[in-house]
Amino acid sequence: MSFLVIGESVADIVRAPAGSGAADRVHPGGSPANVAHGLGRLGRDVTLLTQLADDPAGRLIAAHLGAAGVRVEVGGALPRTPSAVVGLDARGAATYTFDIAWTLASGSPAELTPAHVHIGSIAAVTEPGAATVLAETERLRGRATVSYDPNVRPALMGEHAVAVARAERCVALADLVKASDEDLAWLYPDEDPEAVAARWLALGPALVLVTRGAGGSAAVTRRHTVRSAAPRVVVVDTVGAGDSFMSAVLDALAGRDAAALGALPADALAELLATAGAAAAVTVSRAGSQPPDRAELDAARAAFAP
Repeated sequence: MSFLVIGESVADIVRAPAGSGAADRVHPGGSPANVAHGLGRLGRDVTLLTQLADDPAGRLIAAHLGAAGVRVEVGGALPRTPSAVVGLDARGAATYTFDIAWTLASGSPAELTPAHVHIGSIAAVTEPGAATVLAETERLRGRATVSYDPNVRPALMGEHAVAVARAERCVALADLVKASDEDLAWLYPDEDPEAVAARWLALGPALVLVTRGAGGSAAVTRRHTVRSAAPRVVVVDTVGAGDSFMSAVLDALAGRDAAALGALPADALAELLATAGAAAAVTVSRAGSQPPDRAELDAARAAFAP
C-alpha cells in the first residue's frame, strides 16, 4: 500500500551538553519527514509533500529521504530550509528552538492516490500552510485512512485555546492518533493522558496511542486499554524517537481500515506497542533520527521480547 505524509522538513542542529567539548551536528529532521523516512527504511511506498529550499540543508534532507526510497514532492519554495537548534541535556533529552516558515500552498499531485495519509506536528497547526494540510486530508480521507501526531512544540503553537481547537480538529479527521504524555500535558494540563485518549475516541479515531518515553506506552480503543513497558537501552539522544514509533505503528497496521483498528484484540495491541517500542529503542540508541530498517527492527523485536 502507498503512504502520503504531509508536513515539514527541518534541519536539526544538534548541540551537545555544555562543557562536553563536542561539536554541533546537523541531521535531517522534522517530525513528518522523519515518519516518511522511517516508513521508507521499512520498505514502504511513501511520498512526502513538504517544503524545502534549494540550499545545503534542503539538499541534505532531500538526499537523506531519497536514500530511504521516499519520493519528495515540494509544495512551494522557501527562501531557506527550516531549522531547529536541538539542545541535549546530560540524559540525551532534547529541547528545540525553531526557525521555521510553513506556507504550503499547493495540493498533492492529482495522480497520488494513497491508501494512508499521515499529518501532524508544526505543519498541521501553523498557518498559512496548515489550511492546505487540512484541505488535502479532508479531500483524501474518503478513500484513505488517516493518522495524526500532534508532536506539540509550545513555542510555535500560539494561543493555547486556539491550538487545542486545531489539534482536536485534526484528531477528528484521523482514524489513528499517537501523542506523547508531554503533548497531552501541554494541551490539557493536569489531566490523565489515558483519560484524554479515551475522550479523543469520541471525536472519531478508532485507536489512540500514548507514549511516555522510558515509561512505556499505552493503546486505547473503545474495547481495550493496553500498556507496554519501554525496552531498556543506553540513550544517546531522544531525537526522532516518537517518529520512529509512529513509522513502526503505521507499518504494522498497513491495510487495516478504521473498523479493523477499533476491533484489534488486546494481544494484537500489546504486540503493536512492543514492536513500535523496539523501533524507538533502536532510534534513541544512536545519534539523530536514525530509525531501523526491516532487519534491524526484526532483530530488536526479538532482542527485547520478554
